Amino acid sequence: MAGNEWINGYLEAILDAGGAKFEEGKERRSVEMVGGGVFNLTKYFVEEVVTGFDESDLYRTWIKVIATRNSRERNNRLENMCWRIWHLARKKKQIEWDDLRRLAKRRQQREQGRRDAAEDLSEDLSEGERDASAHGDSVRGPMSRIGSDLQSWTDDDEDKGLYIVLISLHGLVRGENMELGRDSDTGGQVKYVVELARALAATKGVYRVDLLTRQISSPDVDWSYGEPTEMLTRSTDAAWGDGDGSGAYIIRLPCGPRDKYIPKESLWPHIPEFVDAALTHVSNMARALGEQRQRGGSGHVWPYVIHGHYADAGEVAAWLSGALNVPMVLTGHSLGRNKFEQLLKQGRLSKDDINSTYRIMRRIEAEEYSLDSAEMVVTSTRQEIEEQWGLYDGFDVNLERKLRARARRGVSCHGRYMPRMVVIPPGMDFSYVNTQELLDGDADIAALIGSDRNQSKRNLPPIWSEIMRFFTNRHKPMILALSRPDPKKNVTTLLKAFGECRPLRELANMTLILGNRDDIEDMSGTSSSVLTTVLKLIDKYDLYGQVAYPKRHKQAEVPEIYRLAAKTKGVFINPALVEPFGLTLIEAAAYGLPVVATKNGGPVDILKALNNGLLIDPHDHKAIADALLRLVSDKSLWQDCRKNGLRYISRFSWPEHCRNYLSHVAHCRARRPSGRGPDASTPARPAVEEEEEPMSDSLRDVQDLSIRFSLDVDVAKANGDDNTTSKRELILSALRSASKARSREPSQTPGFFRPGRRQRLFIIALDCYGQDGAPSGRLSEVVREIMEAGGDSRTGYILATGATLAEAWEALKSCHVEPEAFDALICCSGAEVYYPWKDVEGDEDYGAHIGYRWSQDSVRSAVARLARTEGATEDDVVAEDEGCSSRCFRYAVLRVDDLKQKLRMRGFRCNVVYTHSCSRLNVVPLFASRSMALRSVSQSLKVRFFYCVNVHVKVVISRGQLRLDLHSLVELDSSSSSCRNSTCLNSTQLDYITDSLNYRWGIDLSKMVVFVGDKGDTDYEHLLPGLHKTLILRGTVECGSERLLRGSGRYQMEDVVPKDAPNICTVDKEYTAQEISAALKKL
Repeated sequence: MAGNEWINGYLEAILDAGGAKFEEGKERRSVEMVGGGVFNLTKYFVEEVVTGFDESDLYRTWIKVIATRNSRERNNRLENMCWRIWHLARKKKQIEWDDLRRLAKRRQQREQGRRDAAEDLSEDLSEGERDASAHGDSVRGPMSRIGSDLQSWTDDDEDKGLYIVLISLHGLVRGENMELGRDSDTGGQVKYVVELARALAATKGVYRVDLLTRQISSPDVDWSYGEPTEMLTRSTDAAWGDGDGSGAYIIRLPCGPRDKYIPKESLWPHIPEFVDAALTHVSNMARALGEQRQRGGSGHVWPYVIHGHYADAGEVAAWLSGALNVPMVLTGHSLGRNKFEQLLKQGRLSKDDINSTYRIMRRIEAEEYSLDSAEMVVTSTRQEIEEQWGLYDGFDVNLERKLRARARRGVSCHGRYMPRMVVIPPGMDFSYVNTQELLDGDADIAALIGSDRNQSKRNLPPIWSEIMRFFTNRHKPMILALSRPDPKKNVTTLLKAFGECRPLRELANMTLILGNRDDIEDMSGTSSSVLTTVLKLIDKYDLYGQVAYPKRHKQAEVPEIYRLAAKTKGVFINPALVEPFGLTLIEAAAYGLPVVATKNGGPVDILKALNNGLLIDPHDHKAIADALLRLVSDKSLWQDCRKNGLRYISRFSWPEHCRNYLSHVAHCRARRPSGRGPDASTPARPAVEEEEEPMSDSLRDVQDLSIRFSLDVDVAKANGDDNTTSKRELILSALRSASKARSREPSQTPGFFRPGRRQRLFIIALDCYGQDGAPSGRLSEVVREIMEAGGDSRTGYILATGATLAEAWEALKSCHVEPEAFDALICCSGAEVYYPWKDVEGDEDYGAHIGYRWSQDSVRSAVARLARTEGATEDDVVAEDEGCSSRCFRYAVLRVDDLKQKLRMRGFRCNVVYTHSCSRLNVVPLFASRSMALRSVSQSLKVRFFYCVNVHVKVVISRGQLRLDLHSLVELDSSSSSCRNSTCLNSTQLDYITDSLNYRWGIDLSKMVVFVGDKGDTDYEHLLPGLHKTLILRGTVECGSERLLRGSGRYQMEDVVPKDAPNICTVDKEYTAQEISAALKKL
């Protein structure tokens, strides 16, 4: 019954703290905390009752209150409140039970996915390979740090001239005077990415490093966070090279409200805007770097790798990787699933509360998508791979090992893919460590602890005196612990170990550096509790004169604290319950301190590399005391650990980190097939040795200095005349003849594609279907009004739909609109792109790009198998032949719960889109989507008007055809004197040239307007945000597929589309050309 007495006390405290208001669902009593936080007394006592007592105790208390109740108001309130808290505890238990069932079901699904993958992967193995594979799975050995086929980065790679892009979206990022700890978003990650950018830029072979982050022009933060560009100064570490490039830069891009500094949980709807801005910056920088490296040439230096840090930047990197065909690397820093499980175990917040507070489901989906797209994931420890990334659908340790082994043997993986997990510990800057001083004598410490302290003229650090004043005997070795006052850091167990081990107390002193404080009562609840317990334990074991706990220290004084402990021949200890990495262990080793560390987490890898200390069980205070006593008392062991730490500490330096990093990236690039982009590793080389005239911006995406195209001309005549002027006339004559023939073509509709004349693009993405999935008649009316609002030929049109090409063609014909009037048709939910003004063949370049990691036969088989497990019939799992292609499988009303998740578990990376009012399912490649296709097409169509060409040609006779090289295409004004020395072509001739080249022109995304309804296919919401303008025509879509978009408990639309976005406008009911034009003016 003792438990019930405690409950009674808590209940009485709740009444005193505002129980009446608690009964009404409100809370009255609260205490203002330092830093602006609020500590609520009622909430605190309720949590103590709910989390600290069993349901049966609460029930007995309620029965007792009922039995002893009387008419007094306080007793009635106590009875009512006791009943409510009892039911709250029951609800908590039910939530925990539901979570356990959810985890068990998910574990079962993962096991089934693993078995399916193993079965498929074993089908094409020989008997010997199967035995070897089975043996490899049963014997779990250490994961190799560098594979046998990986080559280390050396100085021989210094001439590569790499361009590397890092992305860290949230927090306050700047190179100097970082405000670490200002808020939860500005912490260790900010310091890490800035130092990584500096280190990479100082590595030989790296030409430029850009760190992309958010631009913040808020009055609440320093003005420097609003500067678009900041150059990072280089480190003074002598181990780093001088670098051979332009250095490292912080590039700040506008994203979200520019006048507000918002937390990372509120940034999710603005990510597409950041993606578009980053895409523009990277494209412009690639061109500019190419011109710099080529002395005015036109080669592009595309990024060698795009590296996203944290979930938000990982999603940005995934989009950029898909758009540019550049390998992506991911570093999670902290993971959403791990945090989600921990919050659920605490039981203080429900699943919905966690999701609404932390946007946790949106974060988890971003991490899953990042895993889908990443070539490599950088982790700090092996524990992070197995215990944290292992929680995700997109990664399985055993399957990843199998796929890696098969790839190494050259055996097909049947379209399955897992990113490569590599352990690369964070680097450190050891430039401030004076190794010679560490090896010198102990004159300075002798001066500090000697009887005559004025005999030395040395200027000793003030923090030394601040610590030494606590000790009665200053000659003892110092046991140093440095952490924030957090229960997870386990400082109280350390004090218990020290207090209960008399030999250790007689042999050593202890120093606890636990943050900064003025008054313990003003600190947060957990910090205050830890520090209070520390003081109580010091008093309990009478440790006065043996334990130092200074109130304040500066960050710059931390190295001096390490030095002091090393001078006294002390030991550093990290007794945390779980330590993800253990940066303080590396810092201590750099100053010659042996270490004692927890065996849970990253310290295992650190001590394996450094061999400079002992591992302990953080829950065993006797083991902690024994390890400390052993190191302090055994001087030979202490010296060995000290020497090993100083010898191997370079393994954790930034130069070593960068070499490992670039080696792994190079290995991943070697495994990645070349796509539509140029070779990103090196700038393009000139086609000829002589200095060429530089290209203008109009050809900024050309991969070479020459663009070749063929014309049928009289070869004999070309061979017979060597005069350059005659050759030019011959070529121009052929161009004129071709353009005249084209001008006689009948398909000269008003909207016919005219390259160079487009000033804006209208993208029609209206999913107008009826209940039966057939196109509705409303589409015809809206399309005609949109095209009327577009006006003349300066406006181009693109149709983006989940329908097939045949369906889209028929729909346009029913609208009395010629398909040739459209610049592009995006069909099958972004799996296919057509240019009807040119032909009806799909864009092979785009198809090859999105086909990366796509195995159509394996995906088709997996979808059918999953459908059968859900009870689908044979007819359901047969893809529609008319709607299928090599990049898209279409099924009729095939419903598989969490199909994309289950495909991920099996190693397949796909997009799943429900369309045609939920009557059709499109399964397409990962990088295929309407929003991704728009960004690709935007690089294919030109918006400005070019009407004058400066042509320099070289004639090459090949197979009966005359080939010419077009070296320069420049934009000229009609009044410009530059036309005097140019060969002027009319617009029709220019049309022919650009059509023949089928060249990818750049377009300003802000000149694109996307027309959508207020509902649509399940990929509809991704069409709304970005730098482009969006016009929502309310009521145009009768029936959408959004009800199948996501299940319960997932993230919502407000996590994807920003509220009150200035570039999104809604038109109600009236869809006339005048209303549409008026709405566009508002945008």
